[in-house]
Amino acid sequence: MKKIVTLTILAAILSGCSNSDLYSGDVYTADQAKQVQQVSYGTVVSVRPVKIQTNASNGKSENVAGSLGGAVLGGVLGNTIGDGTGRVLATATGAIGGAILGDAIQNKASQASGVELEIKQKNGSNIVIVQKGSVNEFYAGQPVRLVTNGKQISASPRYNSSPKK
Repeated sequence: MKKIVTLTILAAILSGCSNSDLYSGDVYTADQAKQVQQVSYGTVVSVRPVKIQTNASNGKSENVAGSLGGAVLGGVLGNTIGDGTGRVLATATGAIGGAILGDAIQNKASQASGVELEIKQKNGSNIVIVQKGSVNEFYAGQPVRLVTNGKQISASPRYNSSPKK
């Protein structure tokens, strides 16, 4: 029993934590700090909820910790079943099933809720921005501030900062 608990804890540690705050309009990377960025303004045309896969590049998962942790745990659990050839088959089946399940859990845990914003810029063109957030933060017709460094762009609600008289 101690082995199972230890391996479960190991699998949880190996699956890691992804920092999806980076995909928010409220977080800047170290490269963006103290850099000149361009500001423009626009109006939200439409908002759509999306999921951002934080550990994927070109559609392929870069993190094998979930698969590896699941395979180890599944193999250990499979090894507790049967004797001889049956045990070998149960171990192999447990490892394969654990790897598949571990990968699925890792991919789901590595998703961040985001929004796809279609924004009409002041110059008349429309752009689409995907960033972390919820549909409750933005609405059609809302004025927004756009901040870009040429490669990345983020949108934030534009508030009237002048004091009322």
